[in-house]
Amino acid sequence: MARPLPRVLALTLGEPAGIGPDIAIDVWRRRAELSLPPFYIVGDSAFLARRAERLGVPVPMRSVAPGEAAGVFATALPVVELGLAIAAEPGRPDASSAPAAIAAIRRAVADVIAGEAAAVVTNPVAKNVLYRSGFAEPGHTEFLARLAAEATGVAAQPVMMLWSPELAVVPVTIHLPLAEVPGRLDGELIVSTGRIVDRDLRERFGIARPRLAVAGLNPHAGEDGALGQEDIAIVKPAVDRLIAEGIAARGPIPADTMFHAEARASYDAALAMYHDQALIPIKTLAFDHAVNVTLGLPFVRTSPDHGTAFDIAGSGRADPSSLIAAIRLAARLAASAPASAAVHAMAGAKAP
Repeated sequence: MARPLPRVLALTLGEPAGIGPDIAIDVWRRRAELSLPPFYIVGDSAFLARRAERLGVPVPMRSVAPGEAAGVFATALPVVELGLAIAAEPGRPDASSAPAAIAAIRRAVADVIAGEAAAVVTNPVAKNVLYRSGFAEPGHTEFLARLAAEATGVAAQPVMMLWSPELAVVPVTIHLPLAEVPGRLDGELIVSTGRIVDRDLRERFGIARPRLAVAGLNPHAGEDGALGQEDIAIVKPAVDRLIAEGIAARGPIPADTMFHAEARASYDAALAMYHDQALIPIKTLAFDHAVNVTLGLPFVRTSPDHGTAFDIAGSGRADPSSLIAAIRLAARLAASAPASAAVHAMAGAKAP
């Protein structure tokens, strides 16, 4: 018999020298005011205590197992210990930074797959710090997909969606140099991305018939081929395939006309062809409260839509709004039936 889905969320430390620890501490201090669901942070309680003291807001902390976190959340910040000593100072990543950030992600994912936590909420990492340590993945999104595949034996296509009440947008290609995008963009990638977005919007976000707006790659969506052939040869056939499968998609649409208020009201998610085509509009509209959501995984993962902000780490000036939104959205999505079923199935398969 499946265990009830836990209420607690697993929050990763992120880059220790960044603002992740700052905003995690701040959010826990405001837990009652914000009516937040319980969470624990995967990290090092001694490091977190030093950071809280530096911020001038010492908080009670308790080392816990994941199953104990909800019970102590009201009176202490629950910490699931990594067993790694973290020495990084604010704004100054060191040799402890990457191992701690990577280990925290691994542990949080493992806890969710084991049925110990309801969802993963990741604090920001510094990719250049990870790369210098030998980290092989382009970013969080791809690493999470690899962890999911290792745990379940099933390959997953991760899809990054940036979500806010004002706009939800998906970059079809993600961490690529702009010069490589046309060569890497193909119809199958657009179609598979559209399928995942449609499915997760229905099953996790509760949208009965999601409306997808698909951007063109070129200015004016190629201007009938005058400004490039990709929109005729790649994007339009992919949109036609999605429509033939019963998905409410339309495009290619000129990206410069997709993001004003009237246009946004006509769709539930926009599919952009490359990173900045997606991230510029959402960071303009919702810089302080947009959430990064990874679709296509067998568990829920959200993250603040900002970086490590080394320049203000440890200063107390970091805005926790995006982390608050990420925690709330993770709890909402984890309560959906398909997400719960996936976690139950994986936890059950590993139970003795």
